[in-house]
Amino acid sequence: MHSYTLLSAGMATALTVAAPALAGPGDFQPGPLLIEFGPVATVDSDVAIPAGHVFRVSYDTSKQSEDGALNNTLTGAARFLNMHVASGVPEGDIHLAIVVHGSAVRDVTTASAGPNADLVAALLEHGARIYVCGQSAVWYDIGNDDLLPGVDMALSAMTVHALLQADGYTLNPF
Repeated sequence: MHSYTLLSAGMATALTVAAPALAGPGDFQPGPLLIEFGPVATVDSDVAIPAGHVFRVSYDTSKQSEDGALNNTLTGAARFLNMHVASGVPEGDIHLAIVVHGSAVRDVTTASAGPNADLVAALLEHGARIYVCGQSAVWYDIGNDDLLPGVDMALSAMTVHALLQADGYTLNPF
């Protein structure tokens, strides 16, 4: 650990904090659920997760991943599952929904999902729900039969976000 002293502007007060020495990608390990997706780091957190807390979290993605790359939002949802289960939250207390619109709808189709197909299957296997914006699907000429198995078509992204919020889901900004 390294110790750093921070001085606030205009104040003579110093705050010393401890920080790990050069932490990086090597500190991330496969999670307990989606071993191939969403690596996580062990953190000595000062914020406790209350026993019995139930997470209802929605994600929003609108930009298609680059060729051969995983969709960052789908990977983020996998990381959320992995890090919370690794921290002792029962898998059954984590409810995730991913709303896909814009060009990202291609990341959940049989024709162009690429490596996202396995990630989508793993997320669905662990209870996540994935919704495609029907308005975007029409724009990109994608029908229900074009979606990966288990992915649901919604009237619109706006509609499904409103329904999820009414059901107590929070929107994760990452």
